[in-house]
Amino acid sequence: MEKIRIGILGCAKVAKEHIVPAILKLHDYYSLVAVASRNDEKALQFSSLFGCEALLGYDTLINRADIDAIYVPLPSGLHKEWINKALMAGKHVYAEKSIAMKVADAEEMIRNANQNELALMEGYMFQYHDQHRIVKKLLKEREIGDIRLVRASFGFPPLADHSNFRYDANIGGGALYDVGGYVWRAINYLLGNSFEIKASNIYFDGNNTSIYGSAFVCTNDGISGELSFGFDNYYQCNYEIWGSQGKIICPKAFTPKENELTSIIVEKQGCKQILECPPCNHFVKSMEEFYNICIHKEVRQRHYSDIIYQIKGLEQMSRLNIRS
Repeated sequence: MEKIRIGILGCAKVAKEHIVPAILKLHDYYSLVAVASRNDEKALQFSSLFGCEALLGYDTLINRADIDAIYVPLPSGLHKEWINKALMAGKHVYAEKSIAMKVADAEEMIRNANQNELALMEGYMFQYHDQHRIVKKLLKEREIGDIRLVRASFGFPPLADHSNFRYDANIGGGALYDVGGYVWRAINYLLGNSFEIKASNIYFDGNNTSIYGSAFVCTNDGISGELSFGFDNYYQCNYEIWGSQGKIICPKAFTPKENELTSIIVEKQGCKQILECPPCNHFVKSMEEFYNICIHKEVRQRHYSDIIYQIKGLEQMSRLNIRS
């Protein structure tokens, strides 16, 4: 089996707690080479945890000849520069969401990936959890009849540290491109990139950072969708699909822990069934998918299409905001 030599561009919490441990579990797929930071001490601390090399400066990592792929957990506002540099240096890229802040930026990334025959993947890891595959199977088998409405909600209480980049629109923060991206991705994952934004209602704070919001969406064949998202909110992490003969609820849709048993609730007239899904590490599963598209060129276009569809929807939500 061909191993992908991978480097980490930044010492983000998600890299340390989830992605790098997933990479190490997939030791037949990946060889972890190095981590880069703009801070020597951070790089050394990170590398000492995982037994890889510490590098000072992102360019140092990108220009390494012994690296095939790069994981980018930087804030979204920094993605345009560093993802394109990595692609132009011939590296496959897996980047945290949102991969871009504008459609034009995503299109530039995809052009560079295409021209250099490289994989480019956006890190919506929840899609690879087995519970959603079960839901898609139920929908395909028409378990709840014709689909009428999809609702998805993701939000959490105020972060303790208000200096967190999520509150800084200047580097790509804001609820729309963070938790809003999850709910938009979820309904399109379930129903095949079929929704169009019709209206949105987004609250921006005094620094022009989106804090919470909602959107109404629909498909050409009459399915409606309601999206809700936000930072300073009561915690929500779910979706439900209402059909002509029943309803499917996924109560812990986006952030189940790797050892957590999840459930899918199927309600029909006079009956309620709870389907249990065994623990599933969706970070490992997402890194398996990244390996797949690094090795197999023919499956990359689907990811390119998902990236464009995703960012177009988020951009439309911002443009169609009724508060504007």
